[in-house]
Amino acid sequence: MPSSRFAAPSEVPGLAARRIAADILDGVLHKHRTLDDQLDGAGAHPGLKSLADRDRALMRRLVATILRRLGTLGHVLSRLLDRGVPTDAPRAQSALLIGAAQILWMDVPDHAAVDLSVRLVQSDRRAAKYAGLVNAVLRRCAREGQPLIDEVKAQTLDLPPWLLARWIAAYGETTARAMATALSHEPSLDITVKSEAAQWATRLHGETLPTGTVRTLLQGSVTMLPGFTDGQWWVQDAAAALPARLFGDVAGKTIVDLCAAPGGKTAQLAQAGARVTAVDRSAPRMARLRDNLARLSLQADEVVTDAAEWQGNCDGGYDGILVDAPCTSTGTIRRHPDVAWLRQEGDIAALSALQARLLRRAVGLLKPGGTLVYCTCSLEPEEGEQQIAALLAAESGVRRTPIDAAEVAGLSEILTADGDLRTLPSHLPHEDPRLGGLDGFYAARLVKS
Repeated sequence: MPSSRFAAPSEVPGLAARRIAADILDGVLHKHRTLDDQLDGAGAHPGLKSLADRDRALMRRLVATILRRLGTLGHVLSRLLDRGVPTDAPRAQSALLIGAAQILWMDVPDHAAVDLSVRLVQSDRRAAKYAGLVNAVLRRCAREGQPLIDEVKAQTLDLPPWLLARWIAAYGETTARAMATALSHEPSLDITVKSEAAQWATRLHGETLPTGTVRTLLQGSVTMLPGFTDGQWWVQDAAAALPARLFGDVAGKTIVDLCAAPGGKTAQLAQAGARVTAVDRSAPRMARLRDNLARLSLQADEVVTDAAEWQGNCDGGYDGILVDAPCTSTGTIRRHPDVAWLRQEGDIAALSALQARLLRRAVGLLKPGGTLVYCTCSLEPEEGEQQIAALLAAESGVRRTPIDAAEVAGLSEILTADGDLRTLPSHLPHEDPRLGGLDGFYAARLVKS
């Protein structure tokens, strides 16, 4: 696909945002690049620099909507196309997805959605011949699309079949479908505040969750919101904020955060008074952790190395180890919808082996009587419950310390029968679906005897 032409002063308003959205979609669906890689850091799309904040927000929402509804979009377009989506021109496919998503789910006038998608294909050499087709299909979509959605509402098309099958096996069909429904909604912004959660909820036009997280529907640049620049809070899903609290009072204790970047849990531990060592193998991600801590006026010792090989530097062992292990991240699909289409079932085995290595290393770093908290943002049992069961079977000197409902604001539904934490996207329902839900997290608390 030819490289994008970025917005010129005379370009049609909104076209640059849609052109960049098409590039990023192509990156996810055909080049297996994550959204994070394409939106931030060294690999970010170069056209983002020239986008106004409003257009950047539109582009992100457009890409996320398409990835959340990819299966349903595929069904609708297949019914409206006699010969299927053109395969010889990726920009034509992207234009159809972008136009249909706006018509069916976004507050964009149908005529504008059609016109801008047609312009998108006209500006691409390989796709230009499909301009008439895109125009006709999207006009039909405006007339006939909603009934086509209604006929497959019960089919859960917006998850890869392998993932839906796994969730049905692990959680039952009713819960799995409730999880899928929760993933179809754009989530709110969750933040962890240093103090005065109720006050910040008011200032940010949000609400305080039972767990203390502030949840708001404010959109736009996070860096422009009150309290960000002066380090009063950081962005962190409500479920992600729970594992670090399972250590209890950490004031003055030595705690290691293995696989720490980008640093939300490190910040929690440091804010609570722990002497934290943050370990991560990625230098760029650790640089981001360092920047976050500096903004928050918090401190931690930083070590850039492979956490599974790190020997530590504390005689006698550490008071606590947090293993926030690399995983398939299937619990984060509500915030990172690209994960559903980038991950494969075969990824689970390799990541599970790494998680087991990290757990064994953590046990070795822990002092007798110390606490180990293991967590993953995965909904796959192999990366959660089964991982801890295997460790307990292999390590006689480690025992589980069940989590009490009082430690998680009385939310007994997020605890397993064994006393571990297991949050699901369908938990914490709300009358406004955008204000409900949690990322899928697993956490277990262990003590070394």
